[in-house]
Amino acid sequence: MTEASPTALPADFAGDLDERTAAGIAAAIGRRIRSGALAPGTRLPTVREVARELRVSPATVSQAWRALAATGAITARGRAGTFVGEQREAPIGRYQRLHAHSDNAFRVDLSHGTPDPALLPDLAAALRALSRDAAPGDLSAHYLGEAVLPVLAETLRADWPWPCERLTVLDGALDAVDRLLAAHVRFGDPVIVEDPCFPPFLDLLARVGARPIAVRLDESGFRPVEFARAFDGPPPRAVILQPRANNPTGASLSAARVRELAAPLDAHPALIIEDDHSAGIATTPLRSLAARFPDRGVYIRSYSKSHGADLRLAVAGGPAALLDPVVERRMLGPGWSSRLLQRVLSTMLNDAGAGATVAGARREYSRRATVLRRALARHDVVVAPGDGINLWLPVSDENAALISLAAAGIKAAPGGPFEAGERPAGDHLRLTLGTLGDTDIAWLAAELAAATTAAPTYRRIRRP
Repeated sequence: MTEASPTALPADFAGDLDERTAAGIAAAIGRRIRSGALAPGTRLPTVREVARELRVSPATVSQAWRALAATGAITARGRAGTFVGEQREAPIGRYQRLHAHSDNAFRVDLSHGTPDPALLPDLAAALRALSRDAAPGDLSAHYLGEAVLPVLAETLRADWPWPCERLTVLDGALDAVDRLLAAHVRFGDPVIVEDPCFPPFLDLLARVGARPIAVRLDESGFRPVEFARAFDGPPPRAVILQPRANNPTGASLSAARVRELAAPLDAHPALIIEDDHSAGIATTPLRSLAARFPDRGVYIRSYSKSHGADLRLAVAGGPAALLDPVVERRMLGPGWSSRLLQRVLSTMLNDAGAGATVAGARREYSRRATVLRRALARHDVVVAPGDGINLWLPVSDENAALISLAAAGIKAAPGGPFEAGERPAGDHLRLTLGTLGDTDIAWLAAELAAATTAAPTYRRIRRP
């Protein structure tokens, strides 16, 4: 005789309920599951019992149940009822799979989405200038003062997409996205993402229990018809996008596409989180979707690829209602991003020599991409046009292509972690131009072309 499953009571769900909406119910139950208050295998009350206890409609509870089921938090077993899902070993994150450890014994490594160190502004020159020009006390550490250096804020506002209410400096673009999601997205919330998508965005959504809605891209960003269709179900809480130089495809919003995407957003109050990770080195002019909705849009500008990843600085600008909760919560942790590093960035942004270096890097990355695309075209391999430091290479089979390249001493990034949708159009590899420098392009193109047609010697099972 099997032991009966524990059963939760309808009253168990009312205690920590913030709001009687589908999102509020899903968030409350999600918290109880994660805390262990609802153990794996616990049988949940029926939808009608919970609705009666919470004084909401059964449809509202059903919507919460669907959101929880989509994340694996609960599972339906037909007439037996609905149960808390079994705890499983935490899956390896997409970002970790993208940068899996290896022996790094490769002739050419195109797998890391990082800039070429030789194309970055001279950090030592900025430090010398800062040390020479700083007023007494400017470089001393203290806990008082503005979180955002006023001189940096003045420079940023002069070149921001719109006169936003708040600016805040964070420790990189991912830190900004992470904190915005933590502050404004709840368990079970639908969030529109690009497909393909930067893998950490999907990892972050999984951490908060949000449900990604994948919308495919073309060379101008979200496909308008699919984007509009994403609003047909439960209203999305947020939209996350890269306005230019999408990682991995290089796609950038056009002015016409911004107008097309704005139409469904006019009727739906979704937050807009815009990650301009390639600002400075992208050749495409910025077309900001967030700027069309200044009351609910946040634009994030990263300086990692243009001025150096180890600065760990990005700036988020938007309405106070969205950014003040982020700033207030951050004061209970790191408090602010180093003002010393902010001074270094401000020095470089106002230095003509550093500006010329960034402009030179922008031209060089564009040249490298053009040269490699043309070399691949001579082997009848067509890579879609794009911007930034990455190319999205179509291949017949991802694993077979990676093995073929590894045999030639070339490392590339697998395309699988970038795939946000359930049925990708085809396999791809991501190639980064940061280490392309003195590589023999003719040889590299020949090896890449051979990899695109490499066939698997075994049946492959796709990983999500």
